[in-house]
Amino acid sequence: MLTTPVTPTPARKIHYAWIIVFSGMLTLFCCMGLGRFALGMLLPSMGSTLALGYSEMGFISTGNFVGYLLSVFLCGKMITRFGERKTIVIGLILISASMLIVSLSEQLWLIVVMYFITGIGSGAANITTMTLVAHWFSKKYRGRAAGYMIIGNGLGIMASGLLIPWLNSNWSESGWRIGWASFSIIIALLTLVIAALVRNNPNTLSISPLGEETTESATVPDAQQAPDKLLRLITHIGAIYFVFGFTHVIYATFIVTTLVDEFGFSETKAGSLWMAIGVLSVFSGALFGWVSDHFGRKAGLIGVYSLQTVAYLLVALNSGGYSLYLSMILFGLTAFSIPAIIAAMVSDMLPPSDAGKVFGYVTFFFGVGQIGGPTLAGYLAELSGTFSSGYLLAALLTIIGIILTASLNRTPRPVT
Repeated sequence: MLTTPVTPTPARKIHYAWIIVFSGMLTLFCCMGLGRFALGMLLPSMGSTLALGYSEMGFISTGNFVGYLLSVFLCGKMITRFGERKTIVIGLILISASMLIVSLSEQLWLIVVMYFITGIGSGAANITTMTLVAHWFSKKYRGRAAGYMIIGNGLGIMASGLLIPWLNSNWSESGWRIGWASFSIIIALLTLVIAALVRNNPNTLSISPLGEETTESATVPDAQQAPDKLLRLITHIGAIYFVFGFTHVIYATFIVTTLVDEFGFSETKAGSLWMAIGVLSVFSGALFGWVSDHFGRKAGLIGVYSLQTVAYLLVALNSGGYSLYLSMILFGLTAFSIPAIIAAMVSDMLPPSDAGKVFGYVTFFFGVGQIGGPTLAGYLAELSGTFSSGYLLAALLTIIGIILTASLNRTPRPVT
């Protein structure tokens, strides 16, 4: 009996855009997770060994954000000259080298200078990576794609929450130095992987962006006809992003110190809670990226700022107990969702060739906020002996962020 041969169904290939997301996650793990957010775990032991006050701790963080802010002006030119892939790699090399020098430093000024260079590298790698979603994804997927990349931030927090207390318990005053050096080596190794995976755009592989539709317009009609309107829009989005930059770094920089100094937690327990925040933050970008894809960017931003307002107020009230844990849960669930939504919003409004530059412009506001947040919170803590005033200030600004978002008229409609 003759049988009709069955033609096998070709296996469905993974679109390379998801490889870009994976490489972006690794990049953010390096440049933000380890290069920035691990500082909160390292500061208590650094402050003890080097006899640093709260304002000096804040100054270290501020040095990093000044470098990040400078990279906003450099990033566009670097992308134009070198392309996205090389810009990311250069940024990661700067981070790895400067963090290694921090691990060997004895003087505060050298630590600040090196962490300033870390900030330059972090900005170049982070801004460039986040704008890749404009090249590789249609509007339908950009919020989720940026959110998946931001998983790297949470993984970095988890890594520091596990490693730093263990190093400090085994190597005492040298633990933080080994931590900086270890992170430097990890970043150097991952840079090799990232360099092998990243591609500037789908054209390099002769493919189309994921979810691209021929009827989908990638440009904003008035962008060229009314540059004044575009400038106002950038300023408005930048002000919203400023609020996130100012507020979240107060929490990320000082929550571990607050737990240890004001609530009597051991460094090990504080590290465990910081790691728990990292676990929750893994889902923050993807969760609210999905919300913004389905319900609109404004809805996503307002939801995040509302939850963060509650998180900051719960710590500011200094009641401890379950309210403190609830604060950390709310912060973890929303920690890194704003950058994903802002990146998707900018990518929706502009063609890919312009999205990177404009995201850099709005990141300028974010960078200014990051400079002011930890410095002012540290200064207020010096005056009052508690971080409560800093958290209250953060809550006030997130309320302003809600108002600014609600008044933003021009936002893309959700894709259905």
